[in-house]
Amino acid sequence: MADKPRVKAPKQRATQRAADPGRKRRLVMLGAGALVALAAVAGVVALLGVGGGEPSPADVRAEFEAAGCTFQAVEGMRGDHSLGPDETAKWNTDPPTSGPHYGFDNNQSLGTVIWGAYTEPLQLARVVHNLEHGGVYIFYGDDVSDAVVEQLRGFYDGHERGTLLAPYPKLGDKVALGAWVADDDKPKGTGYLAKCAEFDDDAFSSFFSAFQFLGPERFPPESLLPGQS
Repeated sequence: MADKPRVKAPKQRATQRAADPGRKRRLVMLGAGALVALAAVAGVVALLGVGGGEPSPADVRAEFEAAGCTFQAVEGMRGDHSLGPDETAKWNTDPPTSGPHYGFDNNQSLGTVIWGAYTEPLQLARVVHNLEHGGVYIFYGDDVSDAVVEQLRGFYDGHERGTLLAPYPKLGDKVALGAWVADDDKPKGTGYLAKCAEFDDDAFSSFFSAFQFLGPERFPPESLLPGQS
């Protein structure tokens, strides 16, 4: 194919425009107006929460309630490593979101649950220790449909770090998400628990964005990988 003829760029004018004080003042005023407009846009963005960081607890509550779910935020319980094998505590939510739990024994046979997805119920006194490290659990009852369980597994696959997925028979037809978050205003932190009859991707994603990796004894996300404890 023959080369196209090149189009010559227009030559710049050799003569410079005479100084125009009025034009300079207009440019300054236009620049100042642009800065004011940008500041106003930034203010609106901040008020609307656009790009302002993770959702607040109030935002998460509103999203779950709009999806027909329940949402609790309760003052955390003291996180003592005081429970022995097969012991439970009188936690202030069900499933628990804070409080006494197993510590690691000499054989490292207690402590936390290995991060991952399970088909059998977990020891709650271990799960609470995982929450203390910044984890989130997704529990589902015996009456949750297979279709919803598959949706939960798909969601888990995209949120494997610091996440436990397991059945919790007492929930019946409900799904529960739990987290324990450090709080400057509450020495023992805050426990968050949401329960839904259906899977809601937006609400679940907001819960994880707001509360995961923020435990009272938090670990870096890269250390909370599936297969590790």
